[in-house]
Amino acid sequence: MRGPDGGAPDASWSDERLVRACLDGDERAWSALIDKYENLIYSIPLKFGASRADAADVLQAVCLELFNELPRLRQSAALRGWLTTVTAHKASRWKQRQQRRAEQELTEFEEDRLETTALIAPEILEQAQREQMVRDAVSGLSRRCQEIIRLLFYEQPPLPYKDLAQRLGLATGSIGFIRGRCLASLQRALEKAGF
Repeated sequence: MRGPDGGAPDASWSDERLVRACLDGDERAWSALIDKYENLIYSIPLKFGASRADAADVLQAVCLELFNELPRLRQSAALRGWLTTVTAHKASRWKQRQQRRAEQELTEFEEDRLETTALIAPEILEQAQREQMVRDAVSGLSRRCQEIIRLLFYEQPPLPYKDLAQRLGLATGSIGFIRGRCLASLQRALEKAGF
């Protein structure tokens, strides 16, 4: 799909148009959609008191959920509200986990590893396992995809495409396409792992 001026999809497109282009397989539309909402998603966990690293984790989780749920999104016009709700929910869960961790802290070497694991809330263990699955899936990607995902989702704050392109020695216009391919590869790896 082309933009209003005949160009590629960008953040100025309506949500409906971007979602339709994403569902039609246009990876540039996916990049434009994330670019459009990246700051919104990133800012919400910060308001909950998250560090930049934790906010980036929330951003990554929301983007992955969006990638998985986009085909089932009933009203693309409600995308901003959906993203805000999902992000607030994930940020709230992060804050609850942080509070639980603080309450469950044990003095060093007080309990052996098995006893400590039993005291940790099941949700925290599940989240840690899911995070490990993501780390494992990322480590199975090509080096370029690993680097792009690291710089876009783990770097604080996430690098703009221009800086990312410069760091990787690529054309700025190619970053969105490569990112889309890398995210698709990551999704396939996660599905294969049962994520």
